[in-house]
Amino acid sequence: MGRKNRTLNNGRLSRIGSYAIASSIKDPSCISCTTFNILAPIYKRLNHEDPSCRESDVKDDWMDRNQRILNWLLCERSSIICLQEFWVGNEELVNIYDKRLGDAGYINFKLARTNNRGDGLLTAVHKDYFKVINHRELLFNDFGDRVAQLLHVELNVPISQSRNSNVRQELLIVNTHLLFPHDSSLCLERLRQVYKILQYVESYQKENKLNPLPILLCGDWNGSKRGHIYKFLRSQGFVSSYDTAHHYTDADAHKWVSHRNHRGNICGVDFIWLLNPNRYRKLLKTSWSEAVLGMFKYHLRRASLTEDDAFAFLKADNDNDCITYADFCEALRQLNLIGHCNGLSDEEIRELWVQADIDGNGAVDSKEFKQRIWNASRFEQGVEVGDEVWDPFANDMEQAIGFSVKNAVLFPTEVEKGMWPEDYSLSDHARLTVVFSPMRMPCPRLTS
Repeated sequence: MGRKNRTLNNGRLSRIGSYAIASSIKDPSCISCTTFNILAPIYKRLNHEDPSCRESDVKDDWMDRNQRILNWLLCERSSIICLQEFWVGNEELVNIYDKRLGDAGYINFKLARTNNRGDGLLTAVHKDYFKVINHRELLFNDFGDRVAQLLHVELNVPISQSRNSNVRQELLIVNTHLLFPHDSSLCLERLRQVYKILQYVESYQKENKLNPLPILLCGDWNGSKRGHIYKFLRSQGFVSSYDTAHHYTDADAHKWVSHRNHRGNICGVDFIWLLNPNRYRKLLKTSWSEAVLGMFKYHLRRASLTEDDAFAFLKADNDNDCITYADFCEALRQLNLIGHCNGLSDEEIRELWVQADIDGNGAVDSKEFKQRIWNASRFEQGVEVGDEVWDPFANDMEQAIGFSVKNAVLFPTEVEKGMWPEDYSLSDHARLTVVFSPMRMPCPRLTS
């Protein structure tokens, strides 16, 4: 590959990537979204032999890198920008972003992590594309001090002249940065963070009596397509926009990466999830329970247990050939899913038990175990609403605006081939930009 076609060390755009998506971004009928973990200077190590030496101690370094990040963002000019690890604790840096983005026409929203961690989130939407209806802050108040932002926006320019004046042209945008899985005990807490986000979005829609709207979940999810969070979101009807654009399946997880972590591992963790209003969704609590039971099964299989062995392990010394609630709790404890600050609460355990005990007789037999626990990882993906589910001309349907994925690009371009370029210095994350094309679709009307 010629030098001009690579992402240079100074952070200039890859020519291949920029050409591939520039025309899509400039299409006035489309909107675009960029998510980027920009690596807070307080975390960027300058000397691996001395972990205490951070970029935040050298102003020229962090100033230069962040100016280059802003140059790129303003060059691309996505209509939505979601940044993670934004150094909210440095007033000078915050003012630079506020001024440069503000002068370019963006409305900026910042949210610091709790307990003065120093970094946080920045979400910016361009005034040419959106009017901000509402902005909400979600504080997880967990030991990781994670947070999320919710923006409710309305498109300024109609997608096209509509015969139906009631066609909604609104959108919910979420920006977040999930906990890093330092060890397996944190997997449950990370899943709980996503559950909190979806609960909050659901309650916001109900509180404001909103009919189904398209939702974008953006950010650094610190987990790949192989993880429980990916399956959980899929079960709720969300699709990975980058994978959709490239027609990748679940088996293609190795084909792209977006992060080189502090351990030197490369993985794909940055996503822009899309949920259209015509997606049929399971009850959120049901998806949550299935996700946790799937995690439960993962631990059983990790212990090299077969289905029969796992059932015998759960029922312990019970002679009734069934699993009691006490047996279930003891198995959860032995698998490290309860008994510590990140473990399941009593209420969560009860919810799982209700899902497992199908007939409600206070015991789980081998058939229920197979259906609800051993096969719990077989998530049913959300499906599009069609004639076989709802009649689009029936009284409980109305027209809504959804989005199709028109294009998606990761920068630097090497990461799209599963490689991490050594000369890339803008961040330890790649930047993901997706272009969406609005479209009309039937969806169910909200009923009281």
